[in-house]
Amino acid sequence: MRAAVCTGPGGPEVLEIREVPVPPVRAGWSLVRIHAAGLNRSELRTRQGHSPNVRFPRVLGIECVGVVVASTDPAVPEGATVAAVMGDMGREYDGGYAEYALLPNAVLMPVRTALSWEVFAALPESYLTAQGALDALGVGPGPGRLLIRGGTSSVGMAAASLAAAYGVETAATTRRPARADALTAVGVDHVLVDDGGPLAGPVREVWPGGPDHVLDLVGARTAVDSLGLVRRGGTVCVAGSLSGWSIADFQPVAMIPSGTRLTAFHSGDLAGAVDALRRVVRLVESGVCRPNLDRVFALDDIAAAHRYMEDDGAVGKVVVVP
Repeated sequence: MRAAVCTGPGGPEVLEIREVPVPPVRAGWSLVRIHAAGLNRSELRTRQGHSPNVRFPRVLGIECVGVVVASTDPAVPEGATVAAVMGDMGREYDGGYAEYALLPNAVLMPVRTALSWEVFAALPESYLTAQGALDALGVGPGPGRLLIRGGTSSVGMAAASLAAAYGVETAATTRRPARADALTAVGVDHVLVDDGGPLAGPVREVWPGGPDHVLDLVGARTAVDSLGLVRRGGTVCVAGSLSGWSIADFQPVAMIPSGTRLTAFHSGDLAGAVDALRRVVRLVESGVCRPNLDRVFALDDIAAAHRYMEDDGAVGKVVVVP
């Protein structure tokens, strides 16, 4: 089979297309023919050498969709359409940048859908992360005010789509004014241009009392600032790491306003979220939510796909097809 093998830490050029053996099936694992795989920024960091547990060479890819061709689990028989997300895919064992993947049965989520493979592949990681973050924030159907920082990321656009479906009033940030239309298209009510200056002024113009919730997908660099934007007693959820993982000199008592809540959601909790994924698929099939698919690359062009993501070219999800 053909696979994009990451030969070692480095730039996109370390991703090489190779012929490798189809992995043999073993107990507790099933073989999936991959039809498409969503790309994620965490894979850029793994390729760059920032995932300390990853040993090279490795086939990257923390999510994929396809068809089971050899099963060891009656719940996911041969011929079943499945999505697979996380569970150490592409890190501890080979992942989605290939024609076939041997995957633990625990990460396989059977889903019936008429969506194209490319559209289906755009949903699992981004929408399940968005749903998990909204759940952590306590965002659900009914009135509310949500600020999304990092709005044109795939998770940001998915969160905006879900919030719009809930009837929540939403603001989202982008560093590029030209991307405002992409945000309004997914249901964002207020687009805020983040030029690196204080965001408090633009936020207070929209909501003088502040938003009820802040979904911070930028991460470490903006998390403390987000705590000052949310209304007193509101909640900030950090669910992204576009600016890294660590907050320097974090002092919780001094930096978290009294009564305000700080939480997080990690996409490592996604495996097995089949009911949530089926709901998302239904929402996209019915047109209530958008797939937010930005661009599709062939497996042969995986290095170009990584460069495109690294250059912040994407507005939404990037997908690769073998």
